[in-house]
Amino acid sequence: MKTLVLTASALALMAGAAAADPLRIGIAAEPYPPFAAPDAAGNWVGWEIDIINAICAASSLDCAITPTAWDGIIPALTSGRIDVIMASMTITEERAQTIDFSQPYYNTPVVVVAQRDIGITATAEGLAGHVLGVQVSTVFQDYAQQYFEGETEIRTYQTQDEANQDLAAGRIDATLADSLAMDPFLESEAGACCENLGAVPMDEAILGSGIGAGVRKDDAATLAAINGGIEAILADGTYDAITACYFTTSIYGQ
Repeated sequence: MKTLVLTASALALMAGAAAADPLRIGIAAEPYPPFAAPDAAGNWVGWEIDIINAICAASSLDCAITPTAWDGIIPALTSGRIDVIMASMTITEERAQTIDFSQPYYNTPVVVVAQRDIGITATAEGLAGHVLGVQVSTVFQDYAQQYFEGETEIRTYQTQDEANQDLAAGRIDATLADSLAMDPFLESEAGACCENLGAVPMDEAILGSGIGAGVRKDDAATLAAINGGIEAILADGTYDAITACYFTTSIYGQ
């Protein structure tokens, strides 16, 4: 009878483990190509989605992509509605007071993209008297408000796509965003209006030290698993293979 009880207990534990909820990976619900966007069938695709899947596979994690509104994504993590943020979130000291970050999994410059031939440069002086669009609740908004507000009108948008649309339509003069996120726009017919003016001066206190995965402060096990997955796909070539499908240069550690 004792043996039967032990066996039943073991089976119950195994069943509980098998039925455990998947790790909910929060991505921004707003499209952010080429990193993450829904395809025609509504499935999320992109470089960051492929990287998430590779990290989860490398760490033997059962993961579920969970779109979450960008401006509420940290509260969603801290309240337990998602377990990890992997949504091109910059590692900053301010955010690190609330959540923990993995090691960076990519890092690219922040650039000014502007209407052609209107005399703008990627400086406070060059943007003075112009309208600059930025996505709300991002490091780009923080940077713009720190360095450009006053002489420059700062206009905020829920998504970068909305800012790009207004830029193409001439309703704003420039935008401040991640360089790689702006490449598809500049390569499009709509983006022919505009040009990349180059990177803004670095301010690590605002722009951070790269893009990392966010986890709750008390979740050391998940943090270790995500870091282990990042290290594994960097070491075995998976990271570079995925990146080559989307970009012509490395985006790790620039």
